[in-house]
Amino acid sequence: MTPPGASGAGPLASHVGQAPLRSDSSPRPHVVRVAGPLVEIVCPATVAMHDLVMLGEARLPGEVVAIRGDSAVVQAYEYTGGLAPGHPAEPHGRPLSVRLAPDLLGGVYDGLLRPLAGAGDLLTASTPNEACERRTWSFTPVLTEGTRVSAGDTVGEIEADVPLRVLMPPGHFGVATMVEAAGEYAADAVLAVVGDREVRMEQSWPVRSPRPVVERLPANVPLNTGQRAVDLLFPVARGSTVAVPGGFGTGKTMLLQQIAKWCDADVIVYVGCGERGNEMADVIDELAELTDPRTGGSLADRTVTIANTSNMPMMAREASVHTGATVAEYFRDMGLDVVLIADSTSRWAEALREFASRMGELPAEEGYPAGLASQLAAFYERAAVVRTLGGTTGSVTVIGAVSPPGGDRTEPVTAHTERFVRCLWSLDRDLAYARHYPAVSWAQSFSRDASALAAAHARAAAPEWGNQRRRVALLLVEADRLADLVDLVGVTALPPRERISVLAGRLLREAVIQQNALSPADAYSGPEKTTALVEAVLTVIDRCRELVDTGSRPEFVEAADFTPLLRAREAAGPGDTAAVAAARDTVLARLEEPM
Repeated sequence: MTPPGASGAGPLASHVGQAPLRSDSSPRPHVVRVAGPLVEIVCPATVAMHDLVMLGEARLPGEVVAIRGDSAVVQAYEYTGGLAPGHPAEPHGRPLSVRLAPDLLGGVYDGLLRPLAGAGDLLTASTPNEACERRTWSFTPVLTEGTRVSAGDTVGEIEADVPLRVLMPPGHFGVATMVEAAGEYAADAVLAVVGDREVRMEQSWPVRSPRPVVERLPANVPLNTGQRAVDLLFPVARGSTVAVPGGFGTGKTMLLQQIAKWCDADVIVYVGCGERGNEMADVIDELAELTDPRTGGSLADRTVTIANTSNMPMMAREASVHTGATVAEYFRDMGLDVVLIADSTSRWAEALREFASRMGELPAEEGYPAGLASQLAAFYERAAVVRTLGGTTGSVTVIGAVSPPGGDRTEPVTAHTERFVRCLWSLDRDLAYARHYPAVSWAQSFSRDASALAAAHARAAAPEWGNQRRRVALLLVEADRLADLVDLVGVTALPPRERISVLAGRLLREAVIQQNALSPADAYSGPEKTTALVEAVLTVIDRCRELVDTGSRPEFVEAADFTPLLRAREAAGPGDTAAVAAARDTVLARLEEPM
């Protein structure tokens, strides 16, 4: 079933659509009150919740969020300066929708998916009528005339850095009466006619309506992020959900940028929700400079960036996360694995709180609206591994940053988010201030996907992964337990085996968990390198314990030169296991030297 407002073709659906609704018996729709982004209008009885409304002579886009008799409350997605009572309002009889097309890849857009004019220190939105760069795509049909087509079936393939398809829009089916020949076509060109329906590369879809699928599937394939602290200790499956809570200065944005650059997804949708403009400009610049290791092209060519920065209209921030989810589902339906990164959901929740306050809703905890939990759940539930209408398998993985004020993880956004996600990568202020990055706390984080992924690694000829992860986690916990005792009485007061446990924690932190995002060799760590580093450090730790157990003095073991092992992560390339093995052998040889 197709939601109201969904279509297979058309211009930017956020601004241009069917004629406004109007009946002779209804009063002329007009503005009666303006309070920041809250606009009250007189409207006809045919207006429904979440309908798109254009406000004033400037045609500011807005969305109906409440209806009382013949009046409706609209949240405006643009600055309402100059809008006044008596100005016209144009209900469009359909929900807020966005244009979806292959040319979204490599672009930068605002929260309503309108192209941004530039990516400098200040990001500004283009006007609705501003012409976008017209691009053509190489189209190869897979249908022939006379073929019966159902929703989700592939009409043709598009040549791009990632495999793209033209799909029959949801809710439509019939017999193909016309199919264009292979060639170069613009996104709005008619490529086929099925029944009485014209099929184009582009289509529109309501941002708050999840796209239909056949079924949801188990999430049991690992998403490799290239970050050892995540891939080893708190792995995430494709189609799962992650929250990244952390206070100011703990490295949330840097970690999310690293995942956007290096994870093995087909498409990245990066939503900068209320973040600083200079940070978003840095993300855009770095993505354009990086080379995609799989295609050899620019990494930006498989990235969609939605930059709704802190100086942009507040309510467009509220729509931006839904817009990002809709874009992710569009590419998922082509059988692709998509990662949706939202930085940060706290700014989105702040927009909800501000608008709820203007509407006069009774505040819940810390002033947030009572529906905060359900809205967070609805967003994270759009992540899944699915069987699409066309029979392929695709996934959307959602990673959301949370910025708790003062690092307070009991505040509502963080507390509710932890209930709905499968993985939590909690960032620790003490680790960050000690310049240990990524500052993922092994004591406060979790992964509910770990068991399923251990089985996946075993099937992929890596049965040691689960055991290595368990050993590393236990050693880190043991080292943390002893840290307070060392601060009180000193390490020399501990028994020999516990002194080796303290040494083991240091080796794991500095040789494995810590990672340098600015190092060409260490910014990305492939699965082979991560496994080699863990195996090397655990082998050295085991040898240190054997030496102590056979009578060697622990201070002599602690005094050994572990430098080659500690430097192996930066000396070895992203997939270089030989250099890691050489560093391990060097340290083992030094441990055998007479003490």
